[in-house]
Amino acid sequence: MNLLLLHPDQYLHGNRWRLNARQRNHVCTVLKLAEGQQCRAGLLAGSTGIATIHYIKNNEIEADFKPDSNSIQALPLSLLMALPRPKMLKRILIDATSLGIKRIVLINSWKVDKSYWQTPNLKADLLREKMILGLEQARDTHLPELILAPRFKPFVEDSLNDWAGTGQRILAHPGHYPALPCNLAEPVTLAVGPEGGWTDYEIDMLEQQGFACHSFGARILRVETALPALVGRLMRLP
Repeated sequence: MNLLLLHPDQYLHGNRWRLNARQRNHVCTVLKLAEGQQCRAGLLAGSTGIATIHYIKNNEIEADFKPDSNSIQALPLSLLMALPRPKMLKRILIDATSLGIKRIVLINSWKVDKSYWQTPNLKADLLREKMILGLEQARDTHLPELILAPRFKPFVEDSLNDWAGTGQRILAHPGHYPALPCNLAEPVTLAVGPEGGWTDYEIDMLEQQGFACHSFGARILRVETALPALVGRLMRLP
């Protein structure tokens, strides 16, 4: 937790905020702060700044928050990703959020097991919890927009073009394709398939929406390995 991310329901009055249980534990056991000491904090969907511990008493901590800067710059990258295995979804969401990706679609694919869409990990509150962890990691305050698209064809045909907007549309896929571009600063939509890659039918449909296949080398990577590697190669990180 590199940022105490304060939520609206924690507000008391003036500049005063009450820390939640996880934040209290971090302040006491990791940061080991005493009254009057400070740490970095931020307001969800707002500014970052300094939190000063006002008092620690009866298992409660109140802090005064003073904003001093805006949240860090978002990455101009939108992510279209085939729904990963449930046990890896949490890690991937944390990583994507900490990298600064603010627009994410988790979409179905022929190689995505149908049971993945039934996992409790897709509950909105659990997805939000993981993205909050990503914000705290990167000292960011703005949650990504997350869309679930359990039907591939309707989303690609009816919604993808408007959602992707302007900018390059890149489909990461193994094969004899042009090398992935690097160090981009303009808007990009990146499509990352399931382990084993997109099917020929899915590639064709994405190409009809303006996506171009690019190779990232000969190695077949797990999705959780591929995503940060692709983003690090593709984008100029702020």
